[in-house]
Amino acid sequence: MIDPTWARQFAKDWIDSWNSHDLDRIFSHYADDFEMSSPLIVERMKENSGTLKGKAAIRPYWQIGLDAFPPLKFELIDVFVGVGITLYYRRTNGKTAAETLILNTQHQIIKGMAHHSRA
Repeated sequence: MIDPTWARQFAKDWIDSWNSHDLDRIFSHYADDFEMSSPLIVERMKENSGTLKGKAAIRPYWQIGLDAFPPLKFELIDVFVGVGITLYYRRTNGKTAAETLILNTQHQIIKGMAHHSRA
């Protein structure tokens, strides 16, 4: 089980990293071969599985997102802890998202699954 205090600090740093727009800082939370799944991967990368694996494959996807929304800012709403952590946050456009992150023993993300609100 993940310590809730640690999870909240991790979440704050994760959000701050995205708000910095610094891909290297963002990637510091992730293992080199992590897997990312999101409906936006289908939309932006035309990858029907909705999944990319490894930093080299994910970098262009995230760069597209950062370039498309230069004022990108996430606001952390809550953190849920279990076998992984789920970060619930508000995006720049006012919509909410939840990202479930599975971590290895070094506290690096090995799998991320993003869920976006439609409203």
